[in-house]
Amino acid sequence: MIVVSGAVALYVAGRLIAGNLIDQFSGLLHAHDEPMLHTAIMTATGAYVVLMAIPFMPAVEIGLSMLVIFGSKIAFLVYVSTVSALVLAYLVGRLLPVALAASAFGLVGLTRARDFLDRLAPLSADERIALLVHDMPVRLVPTLVRHRYLALAVLLNLPGNVVIGGGGGIAMLAGMTRLFPLPAYLLTVALAVAPVPLVVSLAG
Repeated sequence: MIVVSGAVALYVAGRLIAGNLIDQFSGLLHAHDEPMLHTAIMTATGAYVVLMAIPFMPAVEIGLSMLVIFGSKIAFLVYVSTVSALVLAYLVGRLLPVALAASAFGLVGLTRARDFLDRLAPLSADERIALLVHDMPVRLVPTLVRHRYLALAVLLNLPGNVVIGGGGGIAMLAGMTRLFPLPAYLLTVALAVAPVPLVVSLAG
């Protein structure tokens, strides 16, 4: 219940912030005050990176709104910001001690998740993969683990992925599992988030 309430609170807060920023963009779209417009874009970009890195935040709406309003002129900025946010969330998950994450799960009543993390903590990457492949009761899990980079790319582009943590939550979990080395993770994310900004750039 605590987890669900926290996720809902983050989602609502994200929607309010995103809506406010989008409204500001709409108001400035026809303005001729370049410094003000530049400041608004930089502020929105910073907010987008931070919110995107936080689990359950619907920050993607900010990025999409920036693309819709400003088009190809800002596509590369949105792309770099998205990749940066997902790498930031990944690094937080990667640097977060597994024991600390397990304790946090225990505090909010997720004892099965806590126990599973306790089992994973002392294992190497190969041993973690073996555990996930052989011990998971859901038959789909081993396939996802074996093709985890493809699964990661699909999840990041899945409509409505905010219900499973959003881009930030997925990236943070990827870091926590220690199953995605940074270079391979970065390449996967860079390719996964490229299509929309690329289409906007080519459309001009």
